[in-house]
Amino acid sequence: MGGGSNGVEVQMANEKPTNGTKSPANASTVTTTTNGANKAIIKENLNGKIVIPSASCKIPSQFEANGEIIDPHCDPKNPQKISFHDITSAAFLIKDGIERTPCPRSTTSDSYGMDLYLKKDFLQYTGSFKERGARYALLSLSDEQKKIGVISASLGNHAQALSYHGWKLNIPVTVVMPKAAPIMKIQKCRNYKANVIVEGKDMGEAKALAMKMAKEQKMLYINGYDHPHIMAGQGTIGLEILEQVPNPDAVIIPVGGGGLIAGIATAIKALSPKTKIIGVESAKCPSFSNAMENNGPIHTPIKNTLADGLAVPKVGYNAFVTALPLIDKMVVVKEEWIALAILRLVEEEKCVVEGAGASGLAAILAGQLPELKGKKVVVLLCGGNIDTTVFGRCLERGLAAEGRLVKFNVEVSDRPGGIHELCEILSELGVSIKDIMHERAWLKDIYTVEVKVVCETRDWAHSTELKEELKRHYSKVQFSEEPLAIHEQMINQGKK
Repeated sequence: MGGGSNGVEVQMANEKPTNGTKSPANASTVTTTTNGANKAIIKENLNGKIVIPSASCKIPSQFEANGEIIDPHCDPKNPQKISFHDITSAAFLIKDGIERTPCPRSTTSDSYGMDLYLKKDFLQYTGSFKERGARYALLSLSDEQKKIGVISASLGNHAQALSYHGWKLNIPVTVVMPKAAPIMKIQKCRNYKANVIVEGKDMGEAKALAMKMAKEQKMLYINGYDHPHIMAGQGTIGLEILEQVPNPDAVIIPVGGGGLIAGIATAIKALSPKTKIIGVESAKCPSFSNAMENNGPIHTPIKNTLADGLAVPKVGYNAFVTALPLIDKMVVVKEEWIALAILRLVEEEKCVVEGAGASGLAAILAGQLPELKGKKVVVLLCGGNIDTTVFGRCLERGLAAEGRLVKFNVEVSDRPGGIHELCEILSELGVSIKDIMHERAWLKDIYTVEVKVVCETRDWAHSTELKEELKRHYSKVQFSEEPLAIHEQMINQGKK
């Protein structure tokens, strides 16, 4: 659904990052597009994008299916909204099988300029919030369906939750996981006695296969983000947040298929209407913000992302109609900020979370939410299932984005002592060399050698000191700025 643009208004706005992180001091373009009754405000800058729904937005009562296999519980012709009653019912049923996770004040709350709380739902047994909806959906099955079993498609967290609780409740579970799903999550599902099928290049293909198998084998397909029972189960997080942090000014929620934000927003807006609901997506998979601009779910091409748990190509119909009226802002952040958020959570909070779980903090670090300064804010850390190898890459990328891991090439004299002099400079500056190599063959001057160095600095200011010192000593020195979220020329903004 959705029509063409009837008008565009452009104005300028500035966003600054928080917690001492430097960011491009560009002005962001604010574009207001009108799609019939829908009017969305879109702000774009180098750190990402913000989409704000219009209060006058009219949500369609039905959507076009576009040839997709129809799930009777997620029918585009008859989307279902969940209610506060659905969430309280779920809370009662699942309370004996789900962890009530803590929501402590951040240890570095003051450095963010806000009263920041972290809802640690990655501490569930399988490492993510998905257990809540999965258990409620399984407990709501008929006796006959419990014997036949259920099936679902998932990138990992929903598959793990469904597999684990199906095992505990003695209900057969089959999960179809795309080839992009993390190896660790695939193995965990097998450990929980599920029938695991790895097929499809993305969630769309995996879901198509799962729906086909459900029809052929009479299994119930449980959509991991759009089934009403799944959304109601996830909404129990909202109830816990309000009990643990009364009257928060804002709750920041990672968004993939939309079920999580739909459930939490329904719970929080019913009990605390003034609390702002802010969703966060990765720029590599902005399916919900695209749906907001389109005024309906629309297929979004997905790229490889650190936030693999959010990589859903099309948001749920039920989730969209439930969440859209309750969302105050949707933030799209770049991957560098997610990597930096993962690093900050490890160093400052001693929390190991996956990319999806860190995306809420990433929005704060990127300076996309300046209006929350001095406010009471809850960030949901929704998942902690991250591959060890990916985790290592995330930490390195986070260090690079913050200017603490620096790579440069420099040409030094090939006479005795040339490389020694370079190492002396680095040593005097207190820089730690992580990797070093040199080559001679591809240089025009046979009396010089190119040295490639990867080194670690204390912070951004230290890396800047290193750059200035090397440029004073050498005429040919080049620094790698990619994949940095921060650029040297913008340092002055951060000092203001």
